[in-house]
Amino acid sequence: MKLDHFQGCLLGLALGDALGAPFEGGPLERLAWRLIGKTRHGQMRWTDDTQMSLDIAKSLIINSSINPDDLARRFAQSYHWSRGYGPGAARLLKKIAKGADWRQANRLIFPTGSYGNGAAMRAPVIGLFYFDKPDPLKNAATDSAMITHAHPLGLEGAVIVAKATAAAVQGSDGLELIRLAFEDCAHDEFLSRFEMAMDWLNSKNEAPSKQVAKSLGNGIAATHSCVTAVYLAARFQKCSFLSMMQFIKEMKGDVDTISAMAGAIWGASRGVQHLPPEHITRLEKYEVLMGVASELHSEAIKNH
Repeated sequence: MKLDHFQGCLLGLALGDALGAPFEGGPLERLAWRLIGKTRHGQMRWTDDTQMSLDIAKSLIINSSINPDDLARRFAQSYHWSRGYGPGAARLLKKIAKGADWRQANRLIFPTGSYGNGAAMRAPVIGLFYFDKPDPLKNAATDSAMITHAHPLGLEGAVIVAKATAAAVQGSDGLELIRLAFEDCAHDEFLSRFEMAMDWLNSKNEAPSKQVAKSLGNGIAATHSCVTAVYLAARFQKCSFLSMMQFIKEMKGDVDTISAMAGAIWGASRGVQHLPPEHITRLEKYEVLMGVASELHSEAIKNH
């Protein structure tokens, strides 16, 4: 499996995240990001989407598998308000940082578990590492999601995005990619949207941004964003990265996370050389992202 596709995935995730963040939320959130969205050296900052993905990558490099206890500690240690963590995640990670067991803490905020897309946004890294191991991939995506998103829909969203990334990095085309992502999916909330996305791709119906947002979703729930991200990565697979980003911006809603998920899948498919160089080199910690992707690639090949 080629290194440039691992780099493309992690850089595509971070770039989508950074490009989408200024358009996230309401007027106050957008104003805040205008103030903190650049580093002191003028680089584009990314949000919790990228930070938690890096946490997973580093944990996989060290442990060669998903270790939920190690991962929970890393999530808690990396937390900083300026990364744009949601209020539920912030409360949860603060509790873990103070010594709470994630197995109890993950249901203190949401008694039935969170069904947001926070676990799915970081799942592309798992799809890379387990690119040719479908059963371990599903288990790893579920275990990594459970720390913060214990609801069955939150867990399923993470599995879907991880599977889409694995399909992308192995060279699947758009239709095959989305079919593999939703193979064995158990929840109608995802399947009804998946069927619509497949129909659009099969018929080459390029639905406008408002229709995609209305029919597939543009929100923070896993059900209202994961299908959207996979569909867009498949639809724009042979188009430019920036054209996909523009489309997602026009959809509004949870722009940064949908951009991060779609960007990761697109990058896993096309490789880092097809990402816009003038943008990725302006990313915060660009060299760190490239280095982590390289280490993750080495560890994945070693465990192949």
